Amino acid sequence: MKDHKSEPWLPAAQAVDEPVAPGVVRRVLAYGPDAMCVENRFETGGVGAMHSHPHTQISYVVSGRFRFTIGDETREVGPGDTLLKEHGVPHGCVCLESGVLLDFFTPMREDFV
Repeated sequence: MKDHKSEPWLPAAQAVDEPVAPGVVRRVLAYGPDAMCVENRFETGGVGAMHSHPHTQISYVVSGRFRFTIGDETREVGPGDTLLKEHGVPHGCVCLESGVLLDFFTPMREDFV
């Protein structure tokens, strides 16, 4: 993958698919030291395993349906919904209907590049 950190433009054709789990593909989009945008495509049944990290994360549901757990609460979400995951709070999901999530991180995820 070509490092595109802090580049003001990222044509879609230059973003690289990275399988991260069965039925889950990640594409790192635009990012700089303070923020990162990531597209995650899920097939029905794909799992985003429970985890936490030192980044604040906002997820926007572009399409599909997901069962998300954030901390001790679980809810079903769909297109147009947004979720806030504060740094250090465990979270994860199961895809109920294939779809796309856009994740925004601050600061950027060094482990993704």
